[in-house]
Amino acid sequence: MPPTASTPARPKLNDGGLLLCRVAGVPVLLSTSWWLGAALIVLLYTPLVGRILPGAGVWESAVLAAVFTVLLAASVLLHELGHCIVALRMGMPVRRVRLFLLGGLSEISRTPPKPAQEGLIAAAGPAVSLVLAGATGLAWYAMTPGGAVWLLVAQTCVANLAVGVFNLLPGLPLDGGRMLRALLWRITGRRVAGTTAGVVGAGAVAVALMVYALVGLFSGADDQWLRLGVCVLMTWFVVAGAGAEHQAEQRRGWPSGLELSDLVRPVLQLPAESPVGDALLAAAGRGVVLVRADGIAVGLLDQTAAERLATHAPHEPAERAAEPVDPDTILLDSEPPDEVLERVQTVLAWQFLVIDEEGRPSGVLRREDLRSALRSHRS
Repeated sequence: MPPTASTPARPKLNDGGLLLCRVAGVPVLLSTSWWLGAALIVLLYTPLVGRILPGAGVWESAVLAAVFTVLLAASVLLHELGHCIVALRMGMPVRRVRLFLLGGLSEISRTPPKPAQEGLIAAAGPAVSLVLAGATGLAWYAMTPGGAVWLLVAQTCVANLAVGVFNLLPGLPLDGGRMLRALLWRITGRRVAGTTAGVVGAGAVAVALMVYALVGLFSGADDQWLRLGVCVLMTWFVVAGAGAEHQAEQRRGWPSGLELSDLVRPVLQLPAESPVGDALLAAAGRGVVLVRADGIAVGLLDQTAAERLATHAPHEPAERAAEPVDPDTILLDSEPPDEVLERVQTVLAWQFLVIDEEGRPSGVLRREDLRSALRSHRS
């Protein structure tokens, strides 16, 4: 879940780890931190396996712990794909799905514009986990107790149940916190009210996690060290995630007194085959839409790319220095300011074409202009 000054770099598909596969066109990545989490689970879970299966040696226990780690990763992946598929069905683009140290993350490119959408996307993950817990629970019930397979099925059931229930807790960035935010957003009409409640809920979840870990430690529970390690990591995850959600909410609001029309640059239409040097001279601080002879707009003139091209080939077609125009980089001049801000913050583009109700270009909004205005108003 979210570019710095200058032209935003296009992300590589493998910048979040090892590419495992694609689901519905969405890359699934295994973060390097997952290996650390896997090693920690194997280290802490191996002694527990030995106590549950007294006949298992150290190496057999370690292998079972490793297999369980893989099954847990597969369960977390299915949980995240639940979010991903629902988001895609609602028309929300998903950049990627990542498995990392503390679980998984579906990186949805836009914030859901409606509370119902956020609530449904959030609920999809726990629903998948609880279904998996039910299916493995039935298999566990049907099996004869004892043995490696029985243990793996039982632990997979317990793990999915834990993942589903834990994610329903009402604290951000957990799914339950997002569902709470969606509910309060729907009731109050203010997303920020839901975020505030989710941050408060995160504090309560963090305290409960540490209490649970300390109870296990002082009572000498069989899984005391596994419980402590997992609870410490999850507490850090919840606290850090809630802080990030709070900061993101503060950045999301459009400052009062700032008008979109004050930031939009005038637009000039030029033939796409125009020499890039001439296009730069004609621009003079305006946004430039490059149009082919058939009337199709090929993109917006990228100032930085055009200047680089003009230094050694000023007579090359300006089309070679165009930034493509797609649905994500087109804004309506009547669009609510908060939605404009959300789009600019989540879409990796240098500039956005603004059109009127009849589809005619009315201006160009540059990312740097919006950032400067926001810094000025918020300071």
